[in-house]
Amino acid sequence: MELETSVYRPNAAVYDSPDGVEVRGRYDQVFAKILTREALGFVAELQREFRGHVRYAMECRREAKRRYNSGAVPGFDPSTKFIRDGEWVCASVPPAVADRRVEITGPVERKMIINALNSGAKVFMADFEDALSPSWENLMKGQVNLKDAVDGTITFHDKARNKVYKLNDQVAKLFVRPRGWHLPEAHILIDGEPAIGCLVDFGLYFFHNYSKFRQTQGSGYGPFFYLPKMEHSREAKIWNSVFERAEKMAGIERGSIRATVLIETLPAVFQMNEILYELRDHSVGLNCGRWDYIFSYVKTFQAHPDRLLPDRVLVGMGQHFMRSYSDLLIRTCHKRGVHAMGGMAAQIPIRDDPKANEMALDLVKKDKLREVRAGHDGTWAAHPGLIPICMDAFSHMGKNPNQIKSMKREDATAITEEDLLQIPRGVRTLDGLRLNTRVGIQYLAAWLTGSGSVPLYNLMEDAATAEISRVQNWQWIRYGVELNGDGLGVRVSKELFGRVVEEEMERIEKEVGKEKFKKGMYKEACKMFTKQCTAAELDDFLTLAVYDHIVAHYPINVSRL
Repeated sequence: MELETSVYRPNAAVYDSPDGVEVRGRYDQVFAKILTREALGFVAELQREFRGHVRYAMECRREAKRRYNSGAVPGFDPSTKFIRDGEWVCASVPPAVADRRVEITGPVERKMIINALNSGAKVFMADFEDALSPSWENLMKGQVNLKDAVDGTITFHDKARNKVYKLNDQVAKLFVRPRGWHLPEAHILIDGEPAIGCLVDFGLYFFHNYSKFRQTQGSGYGPFFYLPKMEHSREAKIWNSVFERAEKMAGIERGSIRATVLIETLPAVFQMNEILYELRDHSVGLNCGRWDYIFSYVKTFQAHPDRLLPDRVLVGMGQHFMRSYSDLLIRTCHKRGVHAMGGMAAQIPIRDDPKANEMALDLVKKDKLREVRAGHDGTWAAHPGLIPICMDAFSHMGKNPNQIKSMKREDATAITEEDLLQIPRGVRTLDGLRLNTRVGIQYLAAWLTGSGSVPLYNLMEDAATAEISRVQNWQWIRYGVELNGDGLGVRVSKELFGRVVEEEMERIEKEVGKEKFKKGMYKEACKMFTKQCTAAELDDFLTLAVYDHIVAHYPINVSRL
């Protein structure tokens, strides 16, 4: 399919939707090949069958938040001890994805998909979630791009460079990450209410691609997915039911669809066995989503002034609570016979500073060696330039495709709730407040203008980093914390934050240039980010709070009614 999109005209064609489904996004002939009556009908069936379960799961999240805000802390559930202590295992790993030593991630943009599949990584995770700004155009073009990728026909003509990109003979295995349960899709209404975003992402992709994918990529299995932002095994149970429903619709064997769950919320680390148990016929492991995990630690303990984090640059895998989380994930996955995937290397090559580049790449190497020696079966990279370093580190596994059987990590059974909740050590500084503010505003400005994966200060940032910046600023302001790393004894206040915002906006303007600053949405992003950081109550998700700013409804064609 070509991606030359037509201009919207009032009373032009509308999507052929089944009863009860209303598409309010811009009409496009290319998008219409994705938004067929049959595909929309499948999405509607999923929504109608599972919306009650999703509503209940979201209410359970709110109830847990109320408990944490009243002084409780997460922990292992006594009622599911029999699952944690049981000797069950997940279904065997499909041969097609036994070796996942390096995975590259990125948004579902056309050029990105081609480069990532050609990158030499074992897996490409194509992202509808944190690395994508979920505008109608981005989402629908993403579906078109993925269909072309699975078909093997995807190409991209970069007119500026006069270069045509196409797939190599050997490509990475494709995993797709839909949005989390909490995000709506406001451009599609089902029975008068917004569709559940992840069911749109999953449903459209699965409907159009399951058959071809199983032939060309999955060797009889698939499609493959990554599942984000879960907090409890009941949410995994819904996904398992969705998979079974999709397999039944397609007439394929139960257990064909496989998914890796990101453990990227603090409550979920206490539910890892339970999550794998619910998905045991469909699981290919867990992943350390460490940036979102830090965000979740702050959010979970937003009402606990005794659990404040230091500057976010100090919260790495060397912190006891982070290392404990990684070790327990490895132990849990290998006991259950599935992959334990490591975290993201967000660095991007620094082309204009060889010394700084060498230091950054050395950090990546050390991090990946730590992961493979700990027992991880693979890792994530944000940039193709990091793949050789990651591959080299994971050559430590030798000829084995993974370490599932060779690194059981039985020592990690001693990890306790206290280990997983230990308060991280380190100082808080004015520079930390400044960096949070500068990164948060710039990321949000890019997100509002259609980019969800943004290079900032030699790191590839997605929504997780902006979330850490936002919630940490909010917590520091809320509790008037002392910036104890500067030796000045200054306490954070709304007034101090206001001055920091003004000064950092001036710095951003200098860094990006007056023209880009003027054309970009920096001022709007600044207002939104400042409002979020100074609000009386902390919003659960930045991307949910500002989502309405990127929703673009088009009029229904009245001539058809």
